[in-house]
Amino acid sequence: MTTIPQIIKEEDNSSPLRRDVKMLGNLLGQVLVQQGGQPLLDTVEKIRETTKSLRSTSEKTFYNELKNEIAHLKQPMRQQVIRAFAVYFHLVNIAEQNHRIRRRRQYQLEGDSVQQPGSLEYAAASLKEKNISPELIRNILENLSMELIITAHPTEATRRSVLEIHKRIALVLDKLDQQVLSDRERNELNSELFNEVTVLWQTEELRDRKPTVMDEVANGLYYFDETLFEVLPKIHEDLEDCLKENYPSEEWNVPNFLRFGSWIGGDRDGNPNVTAEVTWNTLDKHRTLAIKKYEQSLLKLKRQLSQSSKQVKMDDELLASVEQESHILEEDEKWALEYEVYRRKISIMIKKLKLAGKNEAGYQSSDQFLDDLHLIKKSLELHYPEGFKQKNLDHLIRQAELFGFHLASLDIRNHSGEHEAAVSEILSAVNLTDDYRSLSEDEKSALLEKVLQDPRPLITNIENYSKETQEMIGVFQMIKKAHQEFGERSIQVYLISMTESASDILEVLVLAKETGIYRVYKDGSIESKISVAPLLETIDDLTAGPKIMEKLFKMEFYQKQLSQVNRVQEIMLGYSDGSKDGGTLTANWKLYHAQQEIHAMAKKYDVRLKFFHGRGGSLGRGGGPLHRSILSQPPETLGDGFKITEQGEILSSRYLLYDIAYRSLEQAASTLLTSAASVASGEDQTIAESKDWENVMDGISADSLRKYQQLVFGDKDFLTYFNQATPLPELGSLNIGSRPMSRKGSAKFEDLRAIPWVFAWTQSRQLIPAWYAAGTGLADYAKDEDNLALLQEMYEKWSFFHSTIDNLQMALMKADLTAAREYTAIVEDQDMANRIFSDIEQEYNKTKKIILSITKMENLMDNIPNIKDSIRLRNPYVDPLSFLQVEVISKLRKAEESDKEDLLREVLLTINGIAAGLRNTG
Repeated sequence: MTTIPQIIKEEDNSSPLRRDVKMLGNLLGQVLVQQGGQPLLDTVEKIRETTKSLRSTSEKTFYNELKNEIAHLKQPMRQQVIRAFAVYFHLVNIAEQNHRIRRRRQYQLEGDSVQQPGSLEYAAASLKEKNISPELIRNILENLSMELIITAHPTEATRRSVLEIHKRIALVLDKLDQQVLSDRERNELNSELFNEVTVLWQTEELRDRKPTVMDEVANGLYYFDETLFEVLPKIHEDLEDCLKENYPSEEWNVPNFLRFGSWIGGDRDGNPNVTAEVTWNTLDKHRTLAIKKYEQSLLKLKRQLSQSSKQVKMDDELLASVEQESHILEEDEKWALEYEVYRRKISIMIKKLKLAGKNEAGYQSSDQFLDDLHLIKKSLELHYPEGFKQKNLDHLIRQAELFGFHLASLDIRNHSGEHEAAVSEILSAVNLTDDYRSLSEDEKSALLEKVLQDPRPLITNIENYSKETQEMIGVFQMIKKAHQEFGERSIQVYLISMTESASDILEVLVLAKETGIYRVYKDGSIESKISVAPLLETIDDLTAGPKIMEKLFKMEFYQKQLSQVNRVQEIMLGYSDGSKDGGTLTANWKLYHAQQEIHAMAKKYDVRLKFFHGRGGSLGRGGGPLHRSILSQPPETLGDGFKITEQGEILSSRYLLYDIAYRSLEQAASTLLTSAASVASGEDQTIAESKDWENVMDGISADSLRKYQQLVFGDKDFLTYFNQATPLPELGSLNIGSRPMSRKGSAKFEDLRAIPWVFAWTQSRQLIPAWYAAGTGLADYAKDEDNLALLQEMYEKWSFFHSTIDNLQMALMKADLTAAREYTAIVEDQDMANRIFSDIEQEYNKTKKIILSITKMENLMDNIPNIKDSIRLRNPYVDPLSFLQVEVISKLRKAEESDKEDLLREVLLTINGIAAGLRNTG
């Protein structure tokens, strides 16, 4: 029987990945016939074959045939065809993830003879091979800090119900990989797989409403519940074991350098739905899940620790604690056998967990919970063999250290303009200034500095202020209360979007002072429970960043503030808006350069930095593999703290499955450790070498910026082209996030969020944010042969440049101008559409040519064959969805109001399908 599209060469059917894809394709083919009849499968096949022919030849016949076939599709067949291609890509994605797990397992089966690059085993062995001393490794680990921050940025187009089906299919594929299966077992698994594919086909893929903020909180917590609560401590434990294997005479205690945080429920920037109450409810949900996970672990431990005090000696302190606290248990909660002391103690601990946050009998903090765990550990050491590790207990202790009762530290973020408005109203109310906003930056800073050094409060009666200012003050009051209820780790950082000056940071401290989070005493000393972090987003802000921070570091009282937060200054770098304003190459260079300058300047003031990289999942927003993101940073900053956002579809692609989550995190940990060791040991000479390349990048960046802004800001028709030649107007109906698409609900370019900007360009296959204008900057410099040779050297030796070029070639590979040209047909002014698209086409060809010259390759991504093959074989099957999307958008935008609902649904289905086919969206 004929099947739906298969990205398979017949001669490669022996490949496990291709075998899985073929099997899943066959199953979907059967489902299509069963659910939609043979005509559905025949139609899908015809479109697939025609698209393949169109790719392999330039004959106009196939193009006309494809256009004619799509134009004559009617409802409900057209919708079913769209769904068939979209579901197929979901199955391909699952197969590819399963293959990653398969490859990792194969390395593990090889034992010590072969180590997987990027693994923890590989990292520890390479440190040993390079003679990195244990003392240096310990020092690096003590200072190493990487936090991954999950966000609700709306780029996950797949419903959680669908993701759960994906997970079940993946688990069946994994079972089928087992070598020893009876025929009956294999048949049962195949039957289960068919059932799951059927369920996937029968499940609604579109959300019928926008998710609420609390829906997004639940989605984020899902990954903690499913994988992260177990994976995160395991990474630390396994690194400890790997170091022990390579340095057997040393004792290792790896600190918790890798953590997770969250923005979901705390990110107020442009989202009126995130209120103080919502943030409080978020923190409560965090604690509830953490406690549930601890209860599960304690029950497991309780079954294991059956030792009797009649058989072994137990710690006196432990015995005393059990006697003192048994009264909190009801009769039916007590462990019946008095001599099974560990089980009695754990019964008490479970009860104290249940009462946490409810009354005084419960745990008042996670530190108290940890004390009890250490008490059990101390007692076990009295009767366990020397050197023996109680793995389950150690694992639980590590979990409690990592997650506390807060689960994940929640960052609070808001726009600088919101703080300015609130502070302006407060200062006016106490007659410190009539119009704060009209003051110069120096006047603002001087006034705020004076307020922050004065112990007296400004606010007496909150009811006298506007609703907006009351809400702002309420957020800071909530933070103080959260510290008391959930612990200070629950909220540690306040982020300021669109930071343009030092006063933007001082305004937040003023609001913190008025609510008691920041206190100043009569003797000039201060107490602060919050870190304030600027977010440098635009090209101008990145350029000004070092001066903004130095102005603050020179202030005596700000030095006192830094001392309250371990002399660590967090600085967030925004990849999205910088790329939107200046193009990807300029934005990435400005980000790199800003880090270098701020790092050097902070060193003068004895300030440790933590750079927070606001990367998206897509290439146009700084996306790419996590470990490659680490390698692309200035080497001298690798010893600084490192934070990075994990958002949208990245969460499901990295953290839905345990093995994939482990692999993603071990690659990041391995890369960070080995790179920091190379710099610390003096092995990495990139710092010195790159100084000679910076002037080159300055010139290339400037040329690229001019080209980018010439089109985006200089062409009066560009915004019209963007709105009409992409599905931007339809994206708002996709219901993938609680936050509006623009900051102020306006149609202005500056108010449009970077996520829909990138998402829309990706859908139209042009991917402009990920590559446009880079070619002009690179090609103009490389006109001289010596200059080209220098770029080739930079690609070979400089991680930043290598990563930049590789991301460009991936973007060019994913873009497809044949499909993209179709979108010009839905632009009202065809002359304008052809003019702008012609410019895009010329720049694409120029960029591709110079990239191939720099990399010395015949074809894009020859150096990354696995990803290249995936993209190359996917693109032809995304084409039908692109052609269908253009056809349906064209009908939708001309339709009567009564006909729009069904057409909009079809457009949204194509958006889902293209997102699944191209893997990353916004």
